[in-house]
Amino acid sequence: MELVLSEEQQHIADSAAVFLAKASAMPAVRSISQGAEGWDPKLWQDMAELGWCGVSVPESSDGLGLGQVERVLLQEQLGRRLACVPFFDSAVLAASALTAIDQHPVAQAWLRRMASGQAIMTLALPDSNNESASDPTVSSASRVSGASPAPLATPTSGGQQGWTLEGEWPQVGSAAMAHGLLLPAQTESGETLLLLVPTDAPGLQVQALQTLDGTRRMARVQAQAVVLDDSACLGRGSFVVDLFNRVRCQGAIALAAEQVGVAQQCLDLTLAYTQQRHQFDRPVAGFQAVKHRCAHMLVALEGARSAVYGAACMADTELDPAVLMFYAAQARVAATEAALFCSREAIQLHGGVGFTWEFDPHFYLRRAQTSSQRLGPVSWWLEQVAGQLLDTPEEVS
Repeated sequence: MELVLSEEQQHIADSAAVFLAKASAMPAVRSISQGAEGWDPKLWQDMAELGWCGVSVPESSDGLGLGQVERVLLQEQLGRRLACVPFFDSAVLAASALTAIDQHPVAQAWLRRMASGQAIMTLALPDSNNESASDPTVSSASRVSGASPAPLATPTSGGQQGWTLEGEWPQVGSAAMAHGLLLPAQTESGETLLLLVPTDAPGLQVQALQTLDGTRRMARVQAQAVVLDDSACLGRGSFVVDLFNRVRCQGAIALAAEQVGVAQQCLDLTLAYTQQRHQFDRPVAGFQAVKHRCAHMLVALEGARSAVYGAACMADTELDPAVLMFYAAQARVAATEAALFCSREAIQLHGGVGFTWEFDPHFYLRRAQTSSQRLGPVSWWLEQVAGQLLDTPEEVS
């Protein structure tokens, strides 16, 4: 496996870094993250013109048709600049799901609109901490007491085939700015469905949530007797469960790349500040204790970057689901720990001003903290790997 970027891939990374350093500078991020909408439509349109919105969308659906590595390179720079755009939710999660079923005419039509930046789509993955949310064999009656019931889809009565949707999805990324939602639901028999629901559908409510990280918005989605055509069902049964598992792994790799970008910027901010700050007539960067802590940040960062690039390379091949889960977990754990460690160290090494609003490290700590819980916490990913290792029979010598 070759982990060295090709000339074209390096150009993508470099051009993205230069573009976002100007287009998503911290003064703009501060202003947008405190605004009511919480995202930058102008930046999103500029990204669409560069082809970023369709980076992994097949060429048959008017995308660039590139792989996981190229998408990871963009995600890293978007995380580094805390870009207030729905790239992860639309161009990663939703695009990955629709690409897996791009033969469906509805999915292909939405992919074309997403690739051009005309439409934003988001995906509500089942809760990774709730096994029944992703297991079609578990019925509503057998759910754990106190757990939220899964959204229910029932066939519409009358002559026209379709579905009536009821339920709630507590936290859906970028839902308040989306044009369409990919929502999981279950039938009365416990079969899992994937439904495409326009955000202007009668009976659908999208309520923005107040979250720790203002640069990435979440929303609560509620459906009350939402009537959908039969074409809104993009898949059902074990196919959808397998699709969710694969998209979760692909999303985890992309989210890990974003966390690498967070860790990189925390290190850069720390190095710049410690070289500028003087104590005892010399920069504090010259003190051995400060050097050691910055070195530890660099080690965590580079280890995470290698894990992410390796996982992206592997994801571009036809991997067995268990193998993909293993590499996704490795990238997810390493990058999450690196982002949390580097953001905390950045605040500490900024001294007293590290906790103040006027300096930037707290924005990165917020992103690192909230991202550590998306798609399942580190403990969940470690449990998946542990389960694989414990279930593997010992080799006979």
